Amino acid sequence: LAVVDSAGIIREVSSDLAEMFGYEDENQLTNRHIDFLLQGKGGHYLEKELSSAEVQLVKKNGVQINVRVVSSMIPPTEGASDIGTAITFKMVSKKGNPQCQENRNGHNSYASGELPKTKNATAGILDASFDSLFVMTEQCTIEMVNKTSCDMFGWTEEEFIGQNIRMIMTSEVATNHDDYVSRYLETGIKKMMGTQREVVAQRKDGSTFPCVLGLSKCKESGLICGFIRDLTSEKKSQAVILEKERELFNKETQLIKKHTEAKTILNDLVKNQSVVMGILDASFHSLFVIDDHCIIHMVNKKSCEDFGWTKEEFLGRNISMIMTPDVAANHDQFMKNYLSTGIKKMIGTQRQVTARRKDGSTFPCVLGLSETQKCGLFCGFIRDLTQEKKSELEMIKKNQELGNNQSLVLGIINASFHALFVIDEAGIIQMVNDKSCHSFGWTKEEFVGENISIIMPGRVALHHDNYLKNYFTTRIKKMIGTQREVTACRKDGSTFPCLLDLSEAKGSGLICGFIRDLTSQKAAEAAIIEKNKTLQESQNIMSGILDAAFHALFVINEHCIIQMVNAKSCEVFGWNKEEFIGKNINMIMPTHVAVHHDQYMKQYLETGLKKMIGTQREVTAQRKDGSTFPCVLGLSETQQSGLICGFIRDL
Repeated sequence: LAVVDSAGIIREVSSDLAEMFGYEDENQLTNRHIDFLLQGKGGHYLEKELSSAEVQLVKKNGVQINVRVVSSMIPPTEGASDIGTAITFKMVSKKGNPQCQENRNGHNSYASGELPKTKNATAGILDASFDSLFVMTEQCTIEMVNKTSCDMFGWTEEEFIGQNIRMIMTSEVATNHDDYVSRYLETGIKKMMGTQREVVAQRKDGSTFPCVLGLSKCKESGLICGFIRDLTSEKKSQAVILEKERELFNKETQLIKKHTEAKTILNDLVKNQSVVMGILDASFHSLFVIDDHCIIHMVNKKSCEDFGWTKEEFLGRNISMIMTPDVAANHDQFMKNYLSTGIKKMIGTQRQVTARRKDGSTFPCVLGLSETQKCGLFCGFIRDLTQEKKSELEMIKKNQELGNNQSLVLGIINASFHALFVIDEAGIIQMVNDKSCHSFGWTKEEFVGENISIIMPGRVALHHDNYLKNYFTTRIKKMIGTQREVTACRKDGSTFPCLLDLSEAKGSGLICGFIRDLTSQKAAEAAIIEKNKTLQESQNIMSGILDAAFHALFVINEHCIIQMVNAKSCEVFGWNKEEFIGKNINMIMPTHVAVHHDQYMKQYLETGLKKMIGTQREVTAQRKDGSTFPCVLGLSETQQSGLICGFIRDL
């Protein structure tokens, strides 16, 4: 809304008008001639008592907009001779259908500011509004309403005027409303003023309905103006849509999840390759990622160190290059059998095998294989057992020299090569290995004869002897024969996470425990968890966008090929997702547009000149059955990915 004097000078404007034309505040428009906004045609609206026309105007940034301009002369007030004019501006589409401006919250906004004091001057304009209008004093007394207010709430204008505005509020809100207003007048702190908020209103018959309330205060008169938009139909529509979305959600989830996760994983691996490779290169074991043709796609630094090839020499080669000839000759057939039958023999297991280096030498290792779901890739970790085998042979040799303690020897041989402790029924240490001394900081002489509780944190050490006593009394195994993650304590008082594996040497009354330090593993896991958290957040955002979309969504690449659609797209156009994906987007366009669309895209990629990107435009779309329908198309380009996202709203 703009109020101009008889000379055509703008005296007052609403904040919405400044926003419509791209200005930061109203002061940039006041005290200027109305021709400034109306392209030199202001006189046309000042000379007539009532005028209405649809015109094309220009925003501050040069963008043209279609606007319906309605002017109404304001009769002079008592004691003044000047006749002014109230001019309203409303955005319209190309066909002339009103399109309400939207503020940042997505709700319709209307001109705020002081209304002319003479009701007759703007009665026609206000009564034409689709929303209820209430003008009230600072004491909340209603001074003016429009026709929509009466229709919406059920009271007549005479019943409204002079009453407190709380008559349209629910009892729990009405009780405290005057206090809210008094607090605002005392402090000047705006909580509702100048904003739009969703509230519940009450009609004359006592029924309630959801609505959007927008409040503003007129600077000159001190009157408060409120617009109310009934959300009943909108809420019902949203409820229906949400119900349909819920019904479709479970069916869509797996397909969307597979599609988005595969793309996200691959895209993030490319975008964050340095981070991913940093984590993988920190591994103490060799890593190989291959496809279903056994071709290597990724290795880590440890792979190159263990086998002698560079990353460049590995990538693109068959994984059989690291196998002994007798295994390599049949490996591709093993993969083929798995893919045709789905029977897992090696997948998901760990097995001891023999690997071959670049120089032809071989070494024993443990191979662990897993299949990455959705991507069709296979990941293998290889742990070199050379040193462990050497230690094992040395340990066997020593055990053979012991001669007598066969059960003890077998207990030591059957355990992994980590810190070893052998204790008796009283918890007294009988034997340790070199790794125990290295991990904990005590010498063998300091260990032997001490209680095993010296390597435990205080709270555990206090109760450990009782645990042992209970076990040897009841023979109920809680820790024996299991592996459990615990915390151990070094000589210097520092602690570290570890995996404890306990077994009882039969017939000897001794308990053998192996401890594996998990410090490095935990650090690597933490890094992976943090990365997965970032990936999950991205996926949640994408899921949120898809779940919240009530309009058809299309994501295409620079070749106009459809990469992604949502359920609404299938519902609106009649194709299913499988029919959409991989097809050219021109399948949803009328023939006369489709034949030129690829050329439009090519010109945009060559010139960078945006004509449709970043805008909303009314176009015609075509369904699978050949029928067409009008719609609003909004396009945006996703940065870095080179993908273009389009939302289509059926008109």
